Amino acid sequence: MCAASLTFSGLIVTGLLVAQPAAAADPSGYQNVRINEVTSAGNDTVELYNGGPAAVSISGWKMSDDGFSPQSFSPSASSIPAGGFVTFNSPKGLGDSDKVVLYTAGGTVVDRVDWATDKAKPAIARCGDGTGGWVTATTAATFGSANAAGCPASVPAASRVRINEVGSDGSDTVELYNGGTSAVSIGSWKYVDGDTSHSAAPISSSSPSATSIPAGGYVTFASTIGLGDNDALFLLDGSGNTVDSVTWATGGAKPSDERCATGFQTSANATFGAVNSCAGSTPGGGTGGTPTGRLLGGGGSLTSGCAPEAPGGTGAKPAGTPAWPGGPDVTIADNVCAFTTSTGPEGRDVSGLAFDPANPSVLWAAKNKNWLYKLVKSNGKWVPDATWSATGKQIRFAGGTGEPDSEGLTVGPDGHLYVTSERDNTKNTAPKDTVLEFDPNATGSTLTPLHQWDMTSQFPQLDTGSKDDANLGFEGVGYVPDSWLTANGWTDPLTGSAYNPANYPLHGAGLFFAGLEYDGTLHVYGLNSNGSFTTFGTVSTGKPGVMDVTFDAGTQRIVATCDNTCGETHTFLKVNASGAIVPDVTYTNPAVMPVDNLEGFALAPTSTCANGFREAVWSDDGIYGFGSGTSSYGHALYSGTFPC
Repeated sequence: MCAASLTFSGLIVTGLLVAQPAAAADPSGYQNVRINEVTSAGNDTVELYNGGPAAVSISGWKMSDDGFSPQSFSPSASSIPAGGFVTFNSPKGLGDSDKVVLYTAGGTVVDRVDWATDKAKPAIARCGDGTGGWVTATTAATFGSANAAGCPASVPAASRVRINEVGSDGSDTVELYNGGTSAVSIGSWKYVDGDTSHSAAPISSSSPSATSIPAGGYVTFASTIGLGDNDALFLLDGSGNTVDSVTWATGGAKPSDERCATGFQTSANATFGAVNSCAGSTPGGGTGGTPTGRLLGGGGSLTSGCAPEAPGGTGAKPAGTPAWPGGPDVTIADNVCAFTTSTGPEGRDVSGLAFDPANPSVLWAAKNKNWLYKLVKSNGKWVPDATWSATGKQIRFAGGTGEPDSEGLTVGPDGHLYVTSERDNTKNTAPKDTVLEFDPNATGSTLTPLHQWDMTSQFPQLDTGSKDDANLGFEGVGYVPDSWLTANGWTDPLTGSAYNPANYPLHGAGLFFAGLEYDGTLHVYGLNSNGSFTTFGTVSTGKPGVMDVTFDAGTQRIVATCDNTCGETHTFLKVNASGAIVPDVTYTNPAVMPVDNLEGFALAPTSTCANGFREAVWSDDGIYGFGSGTSSYGHALYSGTFPC
C-alpha cells in the first residue's frame, strides 16, 4: 500500500492508493458518486454526493478508515438521487489524522479522502460539490446540502485543473484541462492508476513532457504505468494531494472516456488536445470550457398537456466573450411542468424574472400568457407561494380586459410590479407595447393595473399585421434608480446636460429601461403618476436582441440579457466618462446550461451573499432543456451562482 503525506491550501492530505479487488463491474453510476464532506469533530459524519444524471443504489456499500478494513454503514437513504446527498455516521471513529475509503458492494474503490491533524474540524468539503478541491470548511458543516455555504470565497488555482479525457486502449493517454483564468504550474505534479503496485509517475517525465497548463488550455501525455479495464486515475499536485480522479468499469476508457456536461462517458472518437466531442451526450456538453460543471436535479414525468417547445433563432456568441464568472454548477430549480395555466396548459412561456429587493427570499416571475407568480424556496426549488397563490394570478389590461403577452417585469421602489407586454394575446397580430403597474398586495385571483403606459405608436416597424413582428416588442424591463444615474453622471438626452430628476416631478424615483427584442435596444422612460410618460431615447446593448433587463446594485450595472439569439449572453452596461450608457462587459451562461430560449434572468441582492457568491436564476421560455428524455425536459428554472 502506497501513501504520500502532503499539504494543499492549508489542508494536509495523504494520497492513498487502494487496490481494487478483482470483482465484476459494479452497477452503472457508481463512478458518479463522490465523498463530498467529512468531519472528525466527534460525530464522525460522512456525506456522499451523486453528480450523475440518475439515482445510484448504495445498498451493501462499505467504508474504511486508516485501518483499511471495509465495514458496513447505515446511510440516511439506500440510494442517492441525481444531484442529491446521502449522509452516514462512520462506524469507525475518525481521528485527527485519518482517512475515509468508499467501496461498492463488490469491493471496487469508489473514492477516498485523507486528512491530517485537525483539518476535518468542523469539516473538510469539496468546493464545488462532487468535483472541487478539498478545503477545510470556513463555517459550520453543511451535511445534506450544497457545500457553498461552508466554502471559502476563493479556492486554489489548482482546483480548476481537471482530468478531461482518458484512453486505455493501448495508447494509455491522459488529457488535463485548466478551466481557470491563469496558467497553473504542474512541473512537480504526478499521476497514478488504481494499481497499488505502481508508484506515482511525474507528468514532467512523461511523453510529451509538460510543466504548465495555460488558462483554458490542455496538456496531453502518455501514461507510463498503463491503464486497464475497471481502473482509475488519480492526479496529484506537487505535495501529493489528490486534485482530481476518475474511475471506469470494464469496457470504459476505450478508445477514451471524456468529461461532458453530464459527467464522464465513453467516446467512440478520442479528442485529445481539443474540445471533447461528447458524441451521444446532451447538446452543449463537452466544450472543455468548464469541465467541472454539472447540471443537477430535474426529472419527472410531464403532466397531461404539458408540451415543451424546441428553441428557435439560435445564433453564435460573439468571439472572445468571457466565460460565466460564477460557479460552473447549475441546478434545475423548479418542479416539472410547474407553470401550467388555463391560458397556457402546455406549461411553456415563463419569461421575466425579478428578485424582490425588499425581500430577497421572493422571486417574481411573469408568464407570457398573462400570469404572474410569487415564488419562494422549498427544498431547494422555487415554487409558487401558496399564501399568495398556489397557481399564480392572472393579469389584465386597464379596465379588466384582454390577455397581456407579459414578457418582462421589475419591482419598483414602492414594491409594485411593473410588467411589459408585447401584444394582447386575444389579438396577437397587432403590437401593444405597454408597461403595466400592479399592486401585488391586491386581493383576488385576477389583477388589473393601477396605471398603464402605451408606447405602441413608437414602433411602427412592428405593426405589419404579422404576429411574428408583433412578437418582437418589449421583452424585458428594469427599474433604474435616479440615485445611480445622477451619481454616475448620466447625461439627459433631452437636455444635453447632467440628468436632474427634479425636472420631471411626476416620474417617481427612477426610470424604466424597456428592452426591445426587435433590435436589442433599451428604451428609457419616466413613468408619470398621471398616466403620461417621458421618453428619454434609446441605449444600444451591442447585441441583436434583448430578452430581459435588470439593474444590479451589486455590480452597479444595468444588465441586458439575450438568449440563444446572441449565444446566451448577459451584457453589463455602465455610464462612461461622457455620460452615456454603454456596454461594459458581456458574459456567457455557464457551459453546462442548455442553449434554449432562456428569456428571464435575475441576480439575487448582495444581502444574500455567502462566501463571495449569490444566486443567479434563469427561465427557459420553452421548458425544453436538453430535449426529450433528459432530466431538464419540462423544467423552466435554473439556479447558479454569481460573484458578489
